Amino acid sequence: MLNSELTLSDVESAVRTMAHLAVKNERYFCDLDGELGDADFGKSLAAGFNAILADFDNIDRADIGTFLIKVGMIFSAKVGGTSGPVWGTAFLRAGIASKGKTSLTLADLASMGNSAIQGIMARGGASQGDKTVLDAIIPAVAKIEEFSKDDAADPRDAFQAASVAAMAAVEGTRHWPARRGRQSYAAERSIGTLDPGIVAIAMMAKAIVAQMESTMGEEQVTV
Repeated sequence: MLNSELTLSDVESAVRTMAHLAVKNERYFCDLDGELGDADFGKSLAAGFNAILADFDNIDRADIGTFLIKVGMIFSAKVGGTSGPVWGTAFLRAGIASKGKTSLTLADLASMGNSAIQGIMARGGASQGDKTVLDAIIPAVAKIEEFSKDDAADPRDAFQAASVAAMAAVEGTRHWPARRGRQSYAAERSIGTLDPGIVAIAMMAKAIVAQMESTMGEEQVTV
């Protein structure tokens, strides 16, 4: 990984990290969803990411955007319900915003994140404050955008700040009523519960930071 840019390899590692975390925590995410929902969020997420992992080596890597578009297409094709369209759209929109790019600056990442946010809003009809994945993604992308104003900023620092912002949303939204998704049917009873999508985003962001730090350590090894 370069000091100021991310490569296709970094993007691949991030997607793989997200996939492994989703698969590993399938039951946990289902349990969270089961408090007020259909208890299938973890299963849907794992199905989508398992499909991506199964075809990972064959995904078109012409550039970063093409890779992410293909990832989104696989997810959308494999998963129905709400998760398929929402998560698939996020990858697709991020891919469209990075089409033709072989490396990414933090400004590129912020643009991709904002494009994904707009896609999720359009697809799911949710907004910030509705207690959905957006309440973790929006503050995380805002942090990356903040760091993007410094040309010398290290992507690791930006991702660390984004991870902290996403993690803060887990407890920060606990006492909000859900206004979108299956949990919204429970109205006030959703107060005090965790949104599984927010938890998933926060855990993925934290795992990506850990993976980046691990890679950094490997790069520093000399023989």
